Amino acid sequence: MAFREYGKYDAVGLAELVRKKQVSASELLDEAIARTAKVDPQINAVVVKHYDYAQKQIERGLPDGPFTGVPFLLKDLDLLEGTRTTSGASALKDFVADHSGTLTQRFVDTGVAIFGKSSSPEFGLMPTTESRLFGPTRNPWNLAHSSGGSSGGAAAAVSARILPVAHASDGGGSIRIPASASGVFGMKPTRARNPCGPDRGEGWGGFSCGHVVSISVRDSAVMLDAIHGPEPSSPYVAPPPERPFSQEVGRDPGKLRIAFADTSPYGDAIDPEIAAAVRETAALLASYGHHVRERAPKLPADPAAVMATIVGGNTALTVRLIEQRLGREATVDDLEVLTLASAHNARKTSATDYVAAQLAAFQISRGLASFFESCDVFLCPTLCAPPLRIGELDSMSKDLSHIAPILRRYMPATAMFNMSGQPAMSVPLAWNKAGLPLGMMFSAKFGDEGTLFRLAGQLEQIRPWKDKLPPVCA
Repeated sequence: MAFREYGKYDAVGLAELVRKKQVSASELLDEAIARTAKVDPQINAVVVKHYDYAQKQIERGLPDGPFTGVPFLLKDLDLLEGTRTTSGASALKDFVADHSGTLTQRFVDTGVAIFGKSSSPEFGLMPTTESRLFGPTRNPWNLAHSSGGSSGGAAAAVSARILPVAHASDGGGSIRIPASASGVFGMKPTRARNPCGPDRGEGWGGFSCGHVVSISVRDSAVMLDAIHGPEPSSPYVAPPPERPFSQEVGRDPGKLRIAFADTSPYGDAIDPEIAAAVRETAALLASYGHHVRERAPKLPADPAAVMATIVGGNTALTVRLIEQRLGREATVDDLEVLTLASAHNARKTSATDYVAAQLAAFQISRGLASFFESCDVFLCPTLCAPPLRIGELDSMSKDLSHIAPILRRYMPATAMFNMSGQPAMSVPLAWNKAGLPLGMMFSAKFGDEGTLFRLAGQLEQIRPWKDKLPPVCA
């Protein structure tokens, strides 16, 4: 295989080449490393490079799985034994994990060769990836813009074709936001579909879950088949799928009842090109026989306020654990201003405030469940503004008051599905006149990734995006 053909394959396709001995895992790793060297100086997506770890994986013999021999990046928030995991924080810049997370081990068991870590904002707190420790991760479609966050490095690396699939996680939109900003596919699975242990029972009060971003829909589905399911410490489990997720891709989705909205959940006006893209997508779906109706859920509580309390409390615990490790109070030399401020504000709230936020999240979840009684899928923009410019959100600013208004304008619709636990995906179906990607977000009922994978497969056939390449491309 000529190496120039690497970019023509998704991860399932690359694994098939390895299986047929048309290319070796070492050759694929060499190509991924070469591609990283070519484009990463421009986009800054691969912030921890452990090529020797991947080479040793191959030398020892990779597990026989659906992705045997495929190069892979782990997000720099999850633990891989013997490798550096910084969480984007200066205080952890030299931290080496002494064990692997359950999800990480399941990735390893698929046969991937993990050659590095992709960038994340500090502790995954921002919808842009611009940590003080590593600097900004830039969008391959326009280097002046962010690739999104918090899985910004993963999305940028996949978008720039360093590799076809990479680990990502989503606590308030962190798979879907960078997928939209970077023009790739991103599925947030149902709550508890994938494991969080052994160090956590759940992430951010059940809001956060891990999966991947990818070029193809089938890579996402095949990976979910391989990694989903409870572990011994799981506090609860997701409903079992009707059939393997990979069998949903290419299956006729039928005539779905699709509700859509081209406005913000807060009623705010959104970018006109994005609103037009939503309406055009709705018309496209109607032309394929789906029953499309303009209608949006009414939220009984403010998702932003819920996130501030729940995520703030979790951040305060993270800071406390770091301070115990340091043996002193953390300062701005250790952690970013935003992290310290979030923890400080959380310490001023009570346990009662935290439980009240959990109740508000439940009310949002219940409201969405009622909304989905009359539809199968809800379509809205993943982001209500184009990808942010680098520096537009500043986690080191002495005045953080600029952040909340930007978040409300930029990503008002993603977090509610973290609260409800429903599956939601960003599909790269539109680009604006400036050439920046505009993802469309589809959500479904709790436990129903199958419907989303069927619909995504249909859209991938109708509006293929695989060969639409960014200006910065390996």
